[in-house]
Amino acid sequence: MHPHGPMRRKERQITEMAEIADILKSGKVMNIALSDDNVPFTVPVFYAYDGKAVYFHSSLAGTKIAIMKKNSKICFSVSLDNGHLESDKACDFEAKHRTVIGFGNAVFVEDEAEKTKALDLIVALFTDKKFEYPANSLRGTAVIRIDIESIKGKKHGI
Repeated sequence: MHPHGPMRRKERQITEMAEIADILKSGKVMNIALSDDNVPFTVPVFYAYDGKAVYFHSSLAGTKIAIMKKNSKICFSVSLDNGHLESDKACDFEAKHRTVIGFGNAVFVEDEAEKTKALDLIVALFTDKKFEYPANSLRGTAVIRIDIESIKGKKHGI
């Protein structure tokens, strides 16, 4: 069974891929969810979207790297927070947001040109400066591409 079932609140579903892409291009932090022998693990990462895939970087070792080497299935989410909608009732407050949730496979990028392109996209989220990546830095950095299998968007109050 795939977790992307039908959306319960159809009026909140984003159906246009262009709007989903806009959300992915507007965010900087993505939460990734992994599973190690049926034990969930989630962590926020800086990321970039190139129009086809999502990229993030990491050290070469650590919990998320160890899990992805055993199980490449990955879930990711990006949510752009736009405040909240107040109510006179405590349980009727709601978030104003645009959110994307996707599923895919994590692929360790080995090609130096693709790795450099991904790092350039991530760095460009924070600065207009251009950087060179020394060979030892490239070798010491993991770049992971998420090949997207399915993706959905949702918005409310926007």
